[in-house]
Amino acid sequence: MSKRDELIAKYAADLKDKCGVNADMDLLTKVTIGCGPSIYNADSSTVSGSDASELATVKNNFLIKKLGLNDGADLDKGIQVVMDQYGQSNRNKYRAVVYYLLTKHFGKESVY
Repeated sequence: MSKRDELIAKYAADLKDKCGVNADMDLLTKVTIGCGPSIYNADSSTVSGSDASELATVKNNFLIKKLGLNDGADLDKGIQVVMDQYGQSNRNKYRAVVYYLLTKHFGKESVY
C-alpha cells in the first residue's frame, strides 16, 4: 500500500468515526490527489478551525479558485457547518477531509 493509499484509508476512517459520513471513495481519492504534496507535511495536511487566516485561505484557494464558487456569506457558513460537523474539539482536521466535506456540502462533485 502506498503512502497516499494509507492516508486515504485514514481519511475515510476519520469521515466515518468523527463525521458519521460513509465516504465516496472515488471522490475522496480525487480530492486527496487534488491536495497535492500538502498531505505529506504535518502542518499543511491539517486545517485549523479556529485560525481566521487559515479559513480565509480555504475559502479563497479551494472554494473560490478550485470549486469556482462566488464569494459570499454562504461560503463562510458552509465552512462553519463543515467545521462543526468535523467537531470543533477535534484538533486534527485533515485538509483532504475538510475539502471532501466542503465539496459535498456545496454539491460540486462534478469539479472532480
